[in-house]
Amino acid sequence: MKPTVVVFGSLNMDLVARVQRLPSPGETLTGQQFETTPGGKGANQAVAAARLGAPTAMVGRVGADAFGEQLLASLASHGVVTDAILRDTDAHTGVALINVAQNGDNAIVVVPGANGRVQSADVERLRPFLADAAILLVQLEVPHEAVLAALRLAREMGVRTILDPAPAQADLPDELLACCDILTPNEHEAAILVGGTITTAVEAAEAAETLRARGASVAIITRGEKGATVAVAEGVWHQPPFRASVVDTVGAGDAFDGALAALLADGQDLATAVRWAAAAGALAVQRHGAQAAMPTREEVLALVQSKRP
Repeated sequence: MKPTVVVFGSLNMDLVARVQRLPSPGETLTGQQFETTPGGKGANQAVAAARLGAPTAMVGRVGADAFGEQLLASLASHGVVTDAILRDTDAHTGVALINVAQNGDNAIVVVPGANGRVQSADVERLRPFLADAAILLVQLEVPHEAVLAALRLAREMGVRTILDPAPAQADLPDELLACCDILTPNEHEAAILVGGTITTAVEAAEAAETLRARGASVAIITRGEKGATVAVAEGVWHQPPFRASVVDTVGAGDAFDGALAALLADGQDLATAVRWAAAAGALAVQRHGAQAAMPTREEVLALVQSKRP
């Protein structure tokens, strides 16, 4: 089956150390646990879409090393097509060095590696997949020039686009927003993009409308346990949250984006897709890790049908 969701973006190996508290500068602590887990926003979102039942392909770069092979194997195990992921012999696979304290605080250092070498030329590997795709999903963990080229190509080929503007930056070019159909920042990222603060539903609605005014056709601000704020041409509406016992918030936004892409690719309307996406995010925070936490279609359906927002 040809992919209906195509993800263009990052693949990282997450190196996670669990400690009682985060170290001070110059201090050495003994950790309690260490694990390596497949990550990267692009790869996480590809897994999320695939586990929701959407035929999914990933386009990006890994290094020609053991981490790269492990990341490709992880994607393939979830049914993601990896044929267009380049093995870069001149760079290592991207890594994220993550310290997680017992109270949930974390400190992260990302070394992009092959992700930082993604360029406009890589976008050509998208073309054959976009010919049959319904959705292109992108983030900002690869160079912005390549992301913009991918969005332009999708628009040229009539493919609907979703941009997750993370990691966010205040001077993000308006052309990036204008080239995407749906923008999905969390409230922290949205605040950076609009240059303000978002603590209330009114502020979230105003920020979403501002982002639409800057070019995005639809702006969806995810707000964790407060749900999501959705701005469309007809106005602004609120998606209530689903109850969740939070264990680990890593990957929650990626679960939301992957589910949103999967449901839209399946022909569902925006309101239905957002509701499923909110449910997927709620399920993801109840498990450790990123890709390992992504829920299945059956799990999301059960939560949506339970009518427990």
